[in-house]
Amino acid sequence: MKIVLVNKFYYRRGGDCIFTMNLEHLLKSNGHEVAIFAMDYPENQPSEWRKYWPKNMSKLAALTRPFGDCEVIRKFSKLLDDFAPDVIHLNNIHTQLSPVVAEIAHERGIRVVWTLHDTKLVCPCYTCMRNGLWCTECFSDKTAVIKHRCMPGSVPGAIIGWLEIVKWNRDRLEKCTDMFLPPSQFMKDTVVAGGYSSEKFKVLCNFIDVEKVKNPSFSKGDYYVYLGRVNAVKGVRTLCKVASQLPYNLVVIGDGELLDELKETYRDNIEFLGQKNWDEFRPIIEGARFMVLPAEWSENNPLTIIESQSLGTPVLGSRIGGIPELIEENVNGMTFTSGDVEDLKEKIQNMWNATFDYDAIAKNAVDKYSSKTYYEKLIDIYNGK
Repeated sequence: MKIVLVNKFYYRRGGDCIFTMNLEHLLKSNGHEVAIFAMDYPENQPSEWRKYWPKNMSKLAALTRPFGDCEVIRKFSKLLDDFAPDVIHLNNIHTQLSPVVAEIAHERGIRVVWTLHDTKLVCPCYTCMRNGLWCTECFSDKTAVIKHRCMPGSVPGAIIGWLEIVKWNRDRLEKCTDMFLPPSQFMKDTVVAGGYSSEKFKVLCNFIDVEKVKNPSFSKGDYYVYLGRVNAVKGVRTLCKVASQLPYNLVVIGDGELLDELKETYRDNIEFLGQKNWDEFRPIIEGARFMVLPAEWSENNPLTIIESQSLGTPVLGSRIGGIPELIEENVNGMTFTSGDVEDLKEKIQNMWNATFDYDAIAKNAVDKYSSKTYYEKLIDIYNGK
């Protein structure tokens, strides 16, 4: 089978990019031909498909690209001409590429599936969050994004966001997409609540390459760990505030806009390691008492939880978005109320003192999230089953 994977970036920027690159490897390892369509961004990984990619967005292109500009149409059409795919698998495409690629493929009779990494289909600003709180106002009133100026760039950005969701509306996207693949029940429920047909959705949880997590060590050190972007919506500021009040050592892995501020503020029992690749952070995750994900926005299906559990490390996660779907209380972790300092503090203490069966956590996670299981389900979807 010949598949085109579409994602706006092609480097390990975030969960959508990591998923796309992992999926490319999974499909190729099972004998399929895979082409990549992305925006030509300076940090992208090398690719033989780069000649088909539209250039990095300029300020001017930001006014046209979200609606399907000529360069995207021309280059994507050329890729389809030359590669002749059986399936187009969309990921994070809005703004930098736009759903015009789905329409182009659909008009040619190519099957289109779309993994949903965020709530952009029903929320112009991707998150269904406003002022730190869950917001669904745009489900019934698309002008709410302008009224509340939810997008970067204030009024101009909000107007573009409004125009984008008006153009790429539910009827239009349902028509050109054969199946939406939310990785969590939370994501499906949210988009369906925004007006989409439930029949167009199949929940397909993210996967782990079992070769990456083979033979984990269950020797735990005297620390717990955070892995992810160091920014406000991830709850890292709240975590550091709590961690500074406790006698346990916290290791923070990741980069982001809050890193310098937090490093300057907290110096005692919190160690900031910055960005690390898998080979560097795997032993740190393995050796941690637990991993904590204190998200203050609605995470979809975090790979960090799946990776940690697959290495036998339990997870303390906030009860928000799709996080609770991955955590069985007192079996492979615990949950706490998102943004609640006292609850987080209490649960960190509980996790530190709890006893977990690390081997069972790893085995259960690998069985549940294995790439083999994911692949078998995905191929059925590709084939329209």
